Amino acid sequence: MNFENTPPVSTTEADDTTSSPLRAWLAVASVTVGAFAFVTTEFLPVGLLPDVAKTFDVLPGTAGLMVTIPGIMAAISAPGLMLAAGRVNRRLILILLTVMLLASNLLSAFAPSFPLMLVGRALLGAALGGFWTLALAAAGRLVKAHEAPRATATILAGVTCATVIGVPLGTFIANLASWRMSFVATAVLVTVALISQIALLPSLPSKAALRFVDLVTLVRRPFPRKSLLMVALIFGAHFSSYTYIAPFLETAHFGASTITAVLLGFGIIGFFSNFAVSTFVARRLKTSLAAVTMLLMFSLLSMPLLKDMAPLVTGVVLAWGVAFGAIPLCVSVWMQEAAPDLPEAGSALFVGIIQVAIAVGSSVGGTIVDRAGIPVDFWFGSVLAVLGLVTLWSFRSRSDGARGAVAVGSSAEVQTECV
Repeated sequence: MNFENTPPVSTTEADDTTSSPLRAWLAVASVTVGAFAFVTTEFLPVGLLPDVAKTFDVLPGTAGLMVTIPGIMAAISAPGLMLAAGRVNRRLILILLTVMLLASNLLSAFAPSFPLMLVGRALLGAALGGFWTLALAAAGRLVKAHEAPRATATILAGVTCATVIGVPLGTFIANLASWRMSFVATAVLVTVALISQIALLPSLPSKAALRFVDLVTLVRRPFPRKSLLMVALIFGAHFSSYTYIAPFLETAHFGASTITAVLLGFGIIGFFSNFAVSTFVARRLKTSLAAVTMLLMFSLLSMPLLKDMAPLVTGVVLAWGVAFGAIPLCVSVWMQEAAPDLPEAGSALFVGIIQVAIAVGSSVGGTIVDRAGIPVDFWFGSVLAVLGLVTLWSFRSRSDGARGAVAVGSSAEVQTECV
């Protein structure tokens, strides 16, 4: 996730236009529905990959470009939009980004060829990076200052819900009708978000503009630079493999309905893991991040070895869900500490590097899947996780209590999966 050039959420003052508590919370709800729609659209192909590949007669690895392309575009738009937007009213930008999301879903739903499908997915990526650049900052300005953390948590609940039910729901709709209807259903959801944003979002004039020099300054510092590398390795480990989890489960003799149930279980357990780890992040940030990264590594390493034992595969997938449910919170707090004096630049680079990891990870993973098979791809992901652990342990030891000095109280409540 990313933050606009505004004070931290817990101290941001609400705009005068949000004097009505009910209208303010309805505006927050409109952004929440948008967050749900964005994340659902981003990861919808994960559950639909086999069907889409069959429709367009492409290999599963090639179909994985539906995840790679949005990641590339979002990585560019995350910092790029803030640099280009200047002082344009944030309400207008949020509405335009939602329009782009609607166009992306409709183009994907009715694409007659795979290249046009990728155009639709590129449109999603261009909107995605910008949306996360603005959404959380808007939350802090829609309600009164003391309610800002709850507003941010509400918007991120949309992310959590998309993680829990978005992808499996898309798979369920595809099983009932077709994968195209999954995109149509998401387009209907986006339309609801768009109408509610037009009706409910107040004017959100820009207070400041992100400067390119802030990004350069941060990248030149060793600690933030190495932190970004660590984040890229960990997220790359996940998405190089998770993109192809549905084809893997097919090779493990899971039926369509069982795949839907397993993906739902992955999301549900990740939801609870996110909140469970928040108890430890304030005191044991480095240890918590190391533990969940090791669990990710174990899951990726063992799944190909267990593919003929369905119950064990299910258990490992759930363990993977525990790991990735906690990772976004851990790395979010870590990056806040890596750039305490330049939070806007740090957030822009953070969301950008995550999108790069999604794009490169899914792309390299797709190449490995097509040329060497899914098991090799999962082992490749485990190697990236090991490199992430090595990078983590290369940081000089710090007091976990000192790390927890960041506002984890609000962060633990509101931070969740970013990509």
